[in-house]
Amino acid sequence: MGGAVRDELLGLPVQDRDFVVVGATPEAMLSSGFRPVGKDFPVFLHPVTHQEYALARTERKAGHGYKGFTLHASPEVTLEEDLARRDLTINAIARSPDGTLIDPFGGVADLEARVLRHVGPAFAEDPVRILRVARFAARFGDFSIAPETMALMRRMVDSGEADHLVAERVWRELARGLMAAAPSRMIQALHDCGALGRVLPALERLFGVPQRADYHPEIDTGAHVLMALDCAAREGFALPVRFAVLLHDLGKGRTPAADLPRHPGHEARGLELVEEVCAYLKAPAECRDLALLVARHHGDVRRGPELRASAIVRLLESADALRRPQRFRQLLDACDCDFHGRLGWQDKPVPAPELFPSALEAAQSVDAAAIARACDGKEIPARLRAARVAAVAARLGRAE
Repeated sequence: MGGAVRDELLGLPVQDRDFVVVGATPEAMLSSGFRPVGKDFPVFLHPVTHQEYALARTERKAGHGYKGFTLHASPEVTLEEDLARRDLTINAIARSPDGTLIDPFGGVADLEARVLRHVGPAFAEDPVRILRVARFAARFGDFSIAPETMALMRRMVDSGEADHLVAERVWRELARGLMAAAPSRMIQALHDCGALGRVLPALERLFGVPQRADYHPEIDTGAHVLMALDCAAREGFALPVRFAVLLHDLGKGRTPAADLPRHPGHEARGLELVEEVCAYLKAPAECRDLALLVARHHGDVRRGPELRASAIVRLLESADALRRPQRFRQLLDACDCDFHGRLGWQDKPVPAPELFPSALEAAQSVDAAAIARACDGKEIPARLRAARVAAVAARLGRAE
């Protein structure tokens, strides 16, 4: 059913197979040894394979949001009626036990045409489907969104249905989209239909904000963020890095018009916005913490070749790099994506790529225990910092 058949037809690995049972009752499933799972859906686990088998069902809108549905499962529900409640035609294809495809809504043709098209008007009843379409656009980079589907998504936003999206579902779909091959397409699709301004208004405000004059003024900050995000995907970076790249420039949306297009101080202005977005999404701590670090320090990292040794040590300490070097490496990875997120800069080498790793190695070489033994307790922090500054200055060959 659904995604398994879709991926099989696309020649992709099939992760999970699920099955729809037509003409059965819960009692019949239980008597056959199937074990029920969940409270809201008539889904059962096979007694041997433990694969999911769901009774054919229909849905009826009874309220707002993705929870505003009543379900009806009975032996009278047909397979076509069950498929009609799916979101996209490419997810509404079934395969019978004898291998025959059941495709009442033209999903195979849309697979061949590389089109994401909604099954029917019931699509508009669930705002999560806006996010899912955008996520599929990120996963299948050569698929387009059907014009009528994009128009329906815009109407859902205009009607207020998108205002009922729940933060946990937004995060779930966003995280999956960020880990896709072309995550910028998810953000672009949400922007195009107007949903981005409802779920992540701080990010929406970046579109139309000029980029720095010396960094290709013909693109805006929103486009820059999308280019940087796709750089993170090309490099195969983990979710925290991709999320941090997505949020790193939020402060530019609060930059006074008189300060455009250089955006002075946008790093500090962005911290509160990053906090707000992470709180709303209930983002995992590792994603939140790295996003804050990148928002605060991406400008410092870019200016690294100009910094004195003392400024570099302050950055290392602020980022907690000596205790968490792996997270600091992720900070640098995100900053590399920020650098490459500009027209013509995708293959441009990052200036002094070993500067901060080398500085960190030098700072780590300082014997903190020996310093602690050699001086009074109150003097330890100052002595330790001075030793680290001297070590970094010697390693990099620059002034303290």
